[in-house]
Amino acid sequence: MTAKKCLVLVTLLGIASCQDKYTEMQQQAAASASAAAAASASALVAVLAAASASATVVPTVKKPQAPPEWITAQHVLVCYSGASRCPRNVTRTKEQARARAEEARQKALEGRMDFGEVAEVYSDDPNGKERQGSLGKFKREANVKQFSDVAFALNVDEISPVTETPFGFHVIKRNQ
Repeated sequence: MTAKKCLVLVTLLGIASCQDKYTEMQQQAAASASAAAAASASALVAVLAAASASATVVPTVKKPQAPPEWITAQHVLVCYSGASRCPRNVTRTKEQARARAEEARQKALEGRMDFGEVAEVYSDDPNGKERQGSLGKFKREANVKQFSDVAFALNVDEISPVTETPFGFHVIKRNQ
């Protein structure tokens, strides 16, 4: 065998030996990583078990709230010709009344005017104008169903969408 062939053979054997060593080291690293992961998982299970044993967890169950017996609210009433109890001097159509109620609602939502001021400017309810739309404290049965359903569904300080009743269009703000 020539010296050159011997050198190539020795080099190849060295590379093969290195590859075997590299593969062995990879397998050892994988085994170590698996062992470390298993140890971490085991430690986590132990911590969670200790935590659950020392702390009693009481599930919180939200009880449905009973609807309120009464609320206080303000409203804007925009009526139209032909609506129940609408003043005779009101000649607007139903469409015009809805548009006016939407405008009043928008003013109230923008916050540039207090709801009471909006009621004074936009409401056709003569008592409402004087009292800034205040209805005071009332029970559900005190008003027509359409009105009460909306008013009692509002959160405190929430302003309703425009709501139609036989009296016209309302914008309602729940106060309490």
